[in-house]
Amino acid sequence: MMANEQELLELEKGFWSLGETYFKANADRECLVAFPDMAKTMSNSDLSATVRNTNRWRDLTIDLKGMVEPGSDVVLLTYEATATRENGEPYSALVSTGYVKRANGWKMMFHAHTPLAAKAKPGATTAGTRKPQG
Repeated sequence: MMANEQELLELEKGFWSLGETYFKANADRECLVAFPDMAKTMSNSDLSATVRNTNRWRDLTIDLKGMVEPGSDVVLLTYEATATRENGEPYSALVSTGYVKRANGWKMMFHAHTPLAAKAKPGATTAGTRKPQG
C-alpha cells in the first residue's frame, strides 16, 4: 500500500497547529523525538502533555524535501518548515517524521527538528542592521 503524501502532510500540519487531543489520537504508543535540547523516547501520554497550547505556531509553510516508504507500514518524510512562534519569533527547521501504519491509520513514531537560521520576512530588520531611511 502506497502512503498518501497529502494525507501525511495534513497529519503534519495538525501536529503543528492542534493540541493534546490531536497528539493522543495521531502519535503512536511511543515516539522517538530529537530536538536540540531533548532527544528521547516518549510515551503517547507524555508527548501529548507537552502540547497543551494550541496557539504555539502560525503562518506555517511546509516544503516537502523527500519521502520514502521502506515497507508497506512505515513511511518517513523530511521537509523544511517555516512558521512564527506565538511570541512573534520566526522559526525555520528541517523536520523529519516517521509514521507507522496501524489498524486505525498512520501514527507518528519518530519526529526530529534541526533548526535553521530563521528566514527574515520581507521588510524585516535583523539584529545589528538598520533598514535604510528614505
